[in-house]
Amino acid sequence: MNLAGLGCQTFLAGLWGSDSEQAELAAILERASINTAGVVSSSLPTISKTRIVGRMQQLLRLDIESRDPVPAIEAQRLQERATELVAKVHAVILSDYAKGALTRSLCESVIRAARNAGIPVFADPKTPDFSKYSGATTVCPNLGELSAATGIPSHHTDELLAAAQALVTEHDFKFLTVTMSEKGITVLRPPSEGNPGIYHSPARAREVFDVSGAGDTVIATLAAGVAGGLQIETAVDLANLAAGIVVSKVGTVPIAAHELVAALTPSSGLTAGEKILDLDRLKLRVAEWRSSGETIVFTNGCFDLLHVGHITLLEDCRRFGSKLVLGLNADASVCRLKGPTRPIVSERERARVMAALAAVDAVVLFEEDTPLELIRTLRPNVLVKGGDYTIETVVGHEDVIAYGGRVEIVPTVEGFSTTNLVKKLTANPTPSEEIKK
Repeated sequence: MNLAGLGCQTFLAGLWGSDSEQAELAAILERASINTAGVVSSSLPTISKTRIVGRMQQLLRLDIESRDPVPAIEAQRLQERATELVAKVHAVILSDYAKGALTRSLCESVIRAARNAGIPVFADPKTPDFSKYSGATTVCPNLGELSAATGIPSHHTDELLAAAQALVTEHDFKFLTVTMSEKGITVLRPPSEGNPGIYHSPARAREVFDVSGAGDTVIATLAAGVAGGLQIETAVDLANLAAGIVVSKVGTVPIAAHELVAALTPSSGLTAGEKILDLDRLKLRVAEWRSSGETIVFTNGCFDLLHVGHITLLEDCRRFGSKLVLGLNADASVCRLKGPTRPIVSERERARVMAALAAVDAVVLFEEDTPLELIRTLRPNVLVKGGDYTIETVVGHEDVIAYGGRVEIVPTVEGFSTTNLVKKLTANPTPSEEIKK
């Protein structure tokens, strides 16, 4: 999912069962356009993980799986499919969770095929014996995994890294990539005269909420960067930046390309017209705000004939955070919801008026009847709705609460609505209309 989020065409190889978990996983991968031709159906059940979270921190994880060995015929079929896929890609990641899929034979076969084709291989180890990955471009252990491989305590950092450099030569790696938690990422090569063979990229996280999946984000971004032609040091810096973004979120959330672009793009002042954005540009701006520690608030509506009730709602929304995104129903959407005589004011004019308000930081039009997909894409910290709603009746509340956000209900100002304004206008004709009569 990290690779797909970075815009890479992604092929998956592995094992899954024939059960409801497999169906759910297959649907997730299909929505992300991930090719599953390399996945082999197994007689073993699909592994699932349940994370127990309290106060936005993971407390423990339950793995539901069979400890029976993978049947030999299934292991052989997986090895063949994984090796065949090497010819279709620009980089290979061996994501080893020690669950039985990545046998020594499979690793050796894939690495051999990749080296013959000049394709880099990135291995995430779960075994202390790194010889399983010999010949890979790099292995990406954390300090605990490196300690297990060398027998040196993880808090003896200098001694541990020196021993790790020896592993590069011993196992024919090009370099070793060590993730060091809050200290960042260190790249190790064999030392040479005048060159210690160490490059360190310091951590970039602003605030850490959940480190689950950070290692996966690092190896995915590193592989994508190297496959795209970046120098190792640049790719590592980019991977470090990506890790800093994902650990600031609750849950195992993959990185997205627009978040990386936003984190590398400086902010600039905005005029009212520049606040009106399409979804792609809005994703970049929201990611930029989020990387700067801003709290993103989202609300939505038709906002046809602006009145004091609208203004009050938007001012209340802004009090819940530092940046307010307004989802504005497009004309076709308003027509379906309000009837053939609406909207009175066109979407372009409504968007321009709303963008001119000081409380609003961005305006985006949406064609659907509800903003659900918009909410799922933007993942606001706070979702606000005005009117006689309960949290349970607000569209998108389940998604927002699930990733650690919150939903707020703001009461409407009595007596003010677009419908009432229309009634007043039709009930009290202008002088010119009276003369015509």
